[in-house]
Order: sequence, then structure tokens, then C-alpha cells
Amino acid sequence: MREMENKVLPLTCLDLANFDLHQSAVSLKQACMDCGFFYVINHGISEELKEEVFEQSKKFFDLPLEDKMKALRNETHRGYSPALEQNQIHGDYNKESFFMGTEGLKDDSLGAKPFYRPNIWPDSDVLPGWRTTMENYHLELLRVCKAIARILALALDLDADYFDTSEMLENPIAYMRLLHYEGMSDPSRGIYGCGSHTDHGMMTLLATDGVMGLQICKDKDMKPQKWEYVPSIDGTYIVNLGDVLERWSNGLFKSTLHRVLANGQDRYSIPFFLSPSHDCLIECLPTCQSENNLPKYPAIKCSAYLTQRYKESHRETRASPENRPK
Repeated sequence: MREMENKVLPLTCLDLANFDLHQSAVSLKQACMDCGFFYVINHGISEELKEEVFEQSKKFFDLPLEDKMKALRNETHRGYSPALEQNQIHGDYNKESFFMGTEGLKDDSLGAKPFYRPNIWPDSDVLPGWRTTMENYHLELLRVCKAIARILALALDLDADYFDTSEMLENPIAYMRLLHYEGMSDPSRGIYGCGSHTDHGMMTLLATDGVMGLQICKDKDMKPQKWEYVPSIDGTYIVNLGDVLERWSNGLFKSTLHRVLANGQDRYSIPFFLSPSHDCLIECLPTCQSENNLPKYPAIKCSAYLTQRYKESHRETRASPENRPK
């Protein structure tokens, strides 16, 4: 399919230090209806922590493949995924990743549910301090996402604390994915760093190493499709809305197609995917429906929806006996 010339897309910037939440909500609402992508600043995450996380990420991907395969992902998608392991329907090539997420405690009800199972970690003798750095960063990203969620609630004409419940974001499903791209994309041959897709959950918070590659398509039905670059800006994170929020908002807020083109440089990025709790029912919000605007999507439990989407985007692979973590 022919594509229009790629350009750089300007995005709204959400300032978490702005005390005028109404003003923030108004500008954020427009961004969410327009393209579902925006920047966030004054988020409170130190550059030192972010740099340490990227350094530790690179250390893992620089390990010999034999060492990385000892942390091969399990049936709950946690751990290492080598290049070409992800479903090739979307044309992903030369991309390897490491997935980790929220864990439930052994003595609580969450620990038995698949989206709260224990993580797989690299050997601490090989990468000392690696796990602690990643866990600290995961907590910081979760804090920022919850702050954004309060402004999103206001933008949807809800109370600011609407999402702050045990059914929604008090016990969220929150995954962090370390990504390493290499090689060269060729859209004419269907070869991408990451093929076009929408994210499954409520929102995604993205940090990159500054190497250009992320593109979005604001109108998926437009022919030819128009893809625009979203550059990284120092001191900011890129935020995009996912399918759960599009369903919650009855299509008012956009979960937008995006992809990554590799340009021959090594590229590292870290998306953080936030979804509501395992048992949350995803159904149209009360402020997003009326007699003339009936719910467009059937209600579905979050765990069922995410399971369905993961099965669509991952091969059913399992760790081999010799590589399965002990």
C-alpha cells in the first residue's frame, strides 16, 4: 500500500506541575480526541534514574544469546523474547525485548491470577542491581500514569479520583517492556522494527534513547495512509492512549495506530503499559453515552480482553526445558 510522505507531528504537552487542572483537562481532551498522543513534562522522574535504566537495559541486550535465553519468556509473557519471536503478522523484524510487570504477593488473591504472576529476572551475579533498578523505575512510571489518569478523568467529565478504586487503578495490570531494535526497515516489503498496531490497555508511557523511529497514523481508514514521526524531546515522556480507554470513552478518545521504523542504528526504548485491574469490567463510562449516543462496544472483563489481544499478537511459544528458569 502506498503511503504519504512522512512528516514530524507536533503534539500537546501536559504539564503535571500545572495547578490549574481544569486548563490541563481541556487541552488534554482535545489531544485525546485528535490523535491520542501527547507529551508529559514535570513528571518527577529523575534523569539519573532514566539513564541508569537505559544503561542496564543495554547491558542485558549485550549479553550472549545463551545468557539471555535463560530468562526466556514464559506463558504469562514475562521475560526475554528474541528477535523474530513476536507474531510476524505485523512485520516485526530485528526486535528483541524483555517484559516485566506487576507482581501479586504469595499470600494475596492477586498472586494466583495470570496478570500478577512472578517476573523472570536475569541472573543477579551476571547483572548485579539490575532487578532493583527496574523495580524502582516501574514504581515511578506507575506513579506518573496515575497522575495522568486523574486529569483524564476530568477530561471525561468525571471526578478526578474516578479511576482511583480497587476495581480500576489501585490494583492495576502494569507492564514494562525493554526494547532493542536494529537493522533497517522497508515498508514496501512489509519489514518494520515494529509493525502498525494499537496498544491494548488504558495508556502507555514511553521513553526512548532519542533515536527517531516512532510514527503514528491518525486516520487508519485514509487512503493512502499518512504516517507522521513523533520525536522524543528531552525531559518528556510520550504518552498514548490504548484500546481500553477508547472503549471506556465510547470512541471519543482515540487509540491510534503506530509503528516503529528502524533506520540502521541501534535503538532502545521502554514503553510502560497501564491497564485497570484484572476483574475490572470495561464498559462505556456514564459521561460518554446518551439516548443519542449508545454504547458502541460490549462490556468485557479486563482480563478476558487482554488475554484475547495477547493471543492475537504473540506466538504460543514456551520455554524449552533446558532454558526454562529454575
